[in-house]
Amino acid sequence: MTTPPAPRLRPGRPAWAGRNYTLLTTAAVVTGLGNAGALIAAAFAVLEAGGDGGDVGLVAAARTLPLVVFLLIGGALADRLPRHRVMVAANSLNCVSQAAFAVLVLSGEARLWQMAVLSALGGTGQAFFAPAAEGMLLSSVDGEQAARAFALFRMGMNGAQIGGAALGGALIAVVGPGWVLAVDAAAFAIAGALRALLDVGAVPRREPGGGMLQDLREGWREFTGRPWLWSIVVQFSVVNAVVGAAEAVFGPLVAEEHLGGARPWGLALAAFGVGTLLGGLLMMRWRPRRLLLAGSLCVLPLALPSAALAVPVPVPALVAVMFLVGVSMEVFGVSWMTALRQEIPEDKLSRVSAYDWFGSVAMLPLATALAGPAEQAFGRSASLWGCAALILALTLAVLTVPDVRGLRRRETTTPVTGTTPVTEGGPVAATDAGPEPVSPR
Repeated sequence: MTTPPAPRLRPGRPAWAGRNYTLLTTAAVVTGLGNAGALIAAAFAVLEAGGDGGDVGLVAAARTLPLVVFLLIGGALADRLPRHRVMVAANSLNCVSQAAFAVLVLSGEARLWQMAVLSALGGTGQAFFAPAAEGMLLSSVDGEQAARAFALFRMGMNGAQIGGAALGGALIAVVGPGWVLAVDAAAFAIAGALRALLDVGAVPRREPGGGMLQDLREGWREFTGRPWLWSIVVQFSVVNAVVGAAEAVFGPLVAEEHLGGARPWGLALAAFGVGTLLGGLLMMRWRPRRLLLAGSLCVLPLALPSAALAVPVPVPALVAVMFLVGVSMEVFGVSWMTALRQEIPEDKLSRVSAYDWFGSVAMLPLATALAGPAEQAFGRSASLWGCAALILALTLAVLTVPDVRGLRRRETTTPVTGTTPVTEGGPVAATDAGPEPVSPR
């Protein structure tokens, strides 16, 4: 009797990259390519329809508002239903809304209110998709290799954003924004088909809950019961807002008046993107023992771009600053995702992710809207120095939280089923067996 050959790994796929992880990463890259170009295309579609800068902001706000409103419901739903079904349904909504947007633009009959409504539908889809996708990704990787997997996933996403923005800009110049929106609709269709193939057989069956409100309360208790979690989310609710205001409002103005226009500002943003790729490569090999301490220290450089714009520094210095920030933010991002994967029970991952997303985006529209009045009241330079000071103050405050300093990586992780918060010197610190080898949020 012939002994069957031992199964071999598929060439080019590491042992820790399972089927679900590979499907999720591939689908994320596909939609990342489409979305990066579509964001630019939507702005140019508004301008081609006769709108101005305010109208562009209105359409962008129309997407953000439902994202904020429906995120928590999306997180509760994703922990109640099979996550891949929520993801596919959200992708279908995004595909239909972007296809309708493309048809309107290509027909030359697009109206501002129509573009705002379709953008709002896209934001609604994102609100339901994001918590389900993060919960699915966090539960798709082995605990020992989670950081490496998250670093590679983020590298794929960041690379897709860079390539998609460049390709989208070129296509808009050649064929117009309508076709770029159509490509994004096709990308959502492809990604939805890939996500429909996800295998959820190994995901533990969730017990029926007591209703949507009960699910939201359980998620809230999980969120507020962990000081490291809510303190960093509160930190980033402000950090993301001021960084968004600085980059979306002040950055282009400083570039236009002092740096030579849009080209050097685009170069600085590209340097940030390249930095994120290098940061991902770094986190493929580096495994900081104190996850959140290393990650939070790497948030401090996020104050540098606002300070550089406040001076303002020459273009080469700004490019170097943005590159450094890109690297440091990937250290934080991979560390954060690894901490969530390690500490949050699998059946609550999407609800916790929803609170995380909510905190990250809730204040962004307000900060962007207040950037102009702040400049008039305090001056541009003072407003930018204020942004930098807020980032430093909040990050230093977070570093005083014992759980942030003390939460440590576990060499071997098992699915978390309890809800007891981990404190410094508690379960996580106790499992640490000494310094870890340097290798892979």
